Amino acid sequence: MYYNPFHYPVNPPMTYYPSYTIHFPPPRSYPPVNTKIFEQSIKTFRVLMRQGSLLLDRLSDVGFARKIMNAAQQGKHAEVDSLIKSIGLTIPVGTRFTPSGVAFILTTPATQAQPADCCTLSINMKWGQ
Repeated sequence: MYYNPFHYPVNPPMTYYPSYTIHFPPPRSYPPVNTKIFEQSIKTFRVLMRQGSLLLDRLSDVGFARKIMNAAQQGKHAEVDSLIKSIGLTIPVGTRFTPSGVAFILTTPATQAQPADCCTLSINMKWGQ
């Protein structure tokens, strides 16, 4: 038979801390809500939505869609960009395409009132397997 000279207690003793030593953080104080920037973003995003609608209306033309798909398939990124610019959108549009899909990224331009672009609309569509 084996002899174990050490004795391990079944339940190790727990250290109890008095409740007065536990410190809870004070509740957070938040700044007052200011919806001015949010309201401006909503107005700007409505412009993006209208421009996106114009883009989709033009892309629904079969002949125009065929031109864009052919240029993208041949890797002519400049031609795809010029076709998108020919639509007459007033905001910058970025395009990314793969053999299986296309993404149009509409962003708001920076202005004096709003130096950083506030909103982005991404339109991702599938056009292949």
